[in-house]
Amino acid sequence: MRIAEVMTRNVKVIGPERSVREAARLMDNLNVGSLPVCDGERLVGMITDRDITVRATAVGEDPDQTQVKEIMTDDVRWCFEDDEVNDVVRTMGDVQIRRVPVVDRAKRLVGIVALGDLATDRAEGTEEALRNISEPSEPDRPGNTSKQRSGKAGREHGG
Repeated sequence: MRIAEVMTRNVKVIGPERSVREAARLMDNLNVGSLPVCDGERLVGMITDRDITVRATAVGEDPDQTQVKEIMTDDVRWCFEDDEVNDVVRTMGDVQIRRVPVVDRAKRLVGIVALGDLATDRAEGTEEALRNISEPSEPDRPGNTSKQRSGKAGREHGG
């Protein structure tokens, strides 16, 4: 089975220059916890409600002044729409992610596939992927904020 058969199409996206507040509002309106970040049709990152909480709110960033590109994840795992479901499920479990953007061969965003989509279709390997994704990761060391860990402490906005 191919990813195109189970993915969600017509995915809402947000631009990298938009504010974190706009991203949060769009997530709220859509009742989702993550959004692909696109520059035109090109996928450049993902932003999650956790990114907003940990990388912006927890360190006191102004949600109206902070741009999505400042806190998004730009090292995004994605798949092609003609990839095999089993291969994508395995990757999701290996890297502990629940959603994968789907691109066409021109690398334009065409959809997103979530672990829930795969579970609904009873894709082989979904249960194992869920177990792997749900394994707790090591907690962060106390006193280190996300900005300190990422080397962004004290960085000025706008650049």
